Amino acid sequence: MRYSKSAHTRFYHRYHVLWATKYRYKILQGPMRDRIREIIIQTCSELGVHIVKGVLARDHVHMFLSIPPKHSLSNVLQRIKGRSSRRIQMEFPELRKRYWGRRFWARGYFSTTSGNVTDDVIKQYLELHSDK
Repeated sequence: MRYSKSAHTRFYHRYHVLWATKYRYKILQGPMRDRIREIIIQTCSELGVHIVKGVLARDHVHMFLSIPPKHSLSNVLQRIKGRSSRRIQMEFPELRKRYWGRRFWARGYFSTTSGNVTDDVIKQYLELHSDK
């Protein structure tokens, strides 16, 4: 396991996140798919978020992200989803007329964390290092 670092911290924060298009419309294809990929990469780069792995399906996005501790997962996803939704709707105006109004992504997201340390291992570690 390789830890990331910033000025005063070392961390290993990995999140598996998933979010979908509104109504699970299968429209993530062609030039729109490429543009969404570019926007997500650019947004993550600006935030200092490392994309470990990412997959765009036709109606949802899976990402495995390393997020620095100064950012919360909800704020990172708010920026990614908000920025990509706005730009895609500006660049592909036919979406508004054909599919829906102002939202491109469905509300919310799924997330889970990844790590090699279980709750039991942490409890054992703390018990061994407590003052007796």
